[in-house]
Amino acid sequence: MPSTSSVLSAYTTFTASAMLVRTVIKEVQTLTNQIIPKPIQELILSKLGGFVRNQATSQMTIIIEEFNGYSMNQLYEASEIYLRTKINPSLNRVKVSKSAKEKSFSLTINKGEKIIDEFEGIQFIWEITSKDDKDLSHDATKNRVIQLSFDRKYMEQVLSTYLSHVMETSNAITEQNKVVKLYALGHFGGESNRGAWGSTSLDHPATFDKIAMDPILKQNLIDDLDRFVRRRDFYRRVGKAWKRGYLLYGPPGTGKSSLIAAMANYLKFNVYDLELASISNNSKLRNLLVSTSNRSILVIEDIDCSVELQDRQSSRILDHNNSSQLTLSGLLNFIDGLWSNCGDERIIVFTTNHKERLDSALLRPGRMDMHIHMSYCTPSGFRILVSNYLGINDHDLFPDIDELITEVQATPAEIAEELMKSEDTDIALEGLIKFLERKKTESVEGETEIGDNKRKAREEIDVDENINVVHDHDQWKAKNKRILMRDQAGLRQECSTWFCGGGAEPVGRIL
Repeated sequence: MPSTSSVLSAYTTFTASAMLVRTVIKEVQTLTNQIIPKPIQELILSKLGGFVRNQATSQMTIIIEEFNGYSMNQLYEASEIYLRTKINPSLNRVKVSKSAKEKSFSLTINKGEKIIDEFEGIQFIWEITSKDDKDLSHDATKNRVIQLSFDRKYMEQVLSTYLSHVMETSNAITEQNKVVKLYALGHFGGESNRGAWGSTSLDHPATFDKIAMDPILKQNLIDDLDRFVRRRDFYRRVGKAWKRGYLLYGPPGTGKSSLIAAMANYLKFNVYDLELASISNNSKLRNLLVSTSNRSILVIEDIDCSVELQDRQSSRILDHNNSSQLTLSGLLNFIDGLWSNCGDERIIVFTTNHKERLDSALLRPGRMDMHIHMSYCTPSGFRILVSNYLGINDHDLFPDIDELITEVQATPAEIAEELMKSEDTDIALEGLIKFLERKKTESVEGETEIGDNKRKAREEIDVDENINVVHDHDQWKAKNKRILMRDQAGLRQECSTWFCGGGAEPVGRIL
């Protein structure tokens, strides 16, 4: 333990030294002010300060947000896919997933992890974070953000070369390994990186080869889809949004949903299943629709009964704010209005069992460009179904089945159900014949009953007409009797008046 005198001596020495330093600094400042003008001093200090700050913060950081307004940021999508190829054992945590159609596991970096990438001698640091944000509906959301850091002197190379490299690599990976996704509102176990949309893999095995529909109509649809996807420059030249609308209509069980899956598998387009009943107003509808990605199919099934849309010609009083409810006008504005340009290479599909119930504004070209009638099963459709389910292309019972199919109205779903009841070909086909014959008998009995009802109704109408005729005849006789009695009463009064001298002689009366 040092003595008190030693402590006091050290303190005195330190104080004296500090006073000497302050004196020297003050003398230097005085001398500097005398020699160098104040404006020049400030300029020198600002340059030195900027140099020090640049040395301390030489890194530039680019922020890539998940959404660009309402739309998905394509650079974010591309960066996320690109980073999957840069995952290495140095990371502490990664997310692993695998869908039924993927050949290998899919790795994704977790939030907070950093990946170092090198391109053309430049080092880049990637990191996924998140930020709190609020959309127009004032619902709190957490949007993911990707940060890209690098030396600021390479800013030009990053914008001109590196980000283009990221986009090209991502597109190549997507085309090679793309798995069609099915999106719906809410998060239900799949990826949840699209705000309100949740996704899962669309593992539907439907293809055009397996769809039981008219071969000519099927080929027309395939040709139309091929023509659509290759006409980007054409749509831009004529000034139209790059989209296409299809209306699928027909009885239940005719394969409308399977046809949508076949279209998605054929084009490798993601599918967005939109339920209008879960949307409260036009504003929310726009937010959801513009957040869908390019190269996608937007599906609204059973549009005639999913929600009662406010008709544009309705006389009901509406709120002053059109966004306070979901209206037909709001839906049309996205399909064919200014909002239809928010995105490219999109297909819109409506399905309905009752085309006649739809507003004509939904059906015109430019909205629903191609109307596809999904009808009852035909002999050609039966050939496809029996090949799918039983693996045969010919059988002795085919002519009998073809004849019955042309005489009854059976949906492809009904035919398929009968073919699934036995793995034995003969038993399955014989069961199908019995089903079609039973359906034919029910149809004949139904027509007979309808005919009897019509005949009975005609007889009732005839009886009513006869009763009305008799009734009318009786009314006519009563009316004439009243007229005759009135005339006789008037004649007697006139005669009494004339004989009594109460008036002039009637003119034209026959007494």
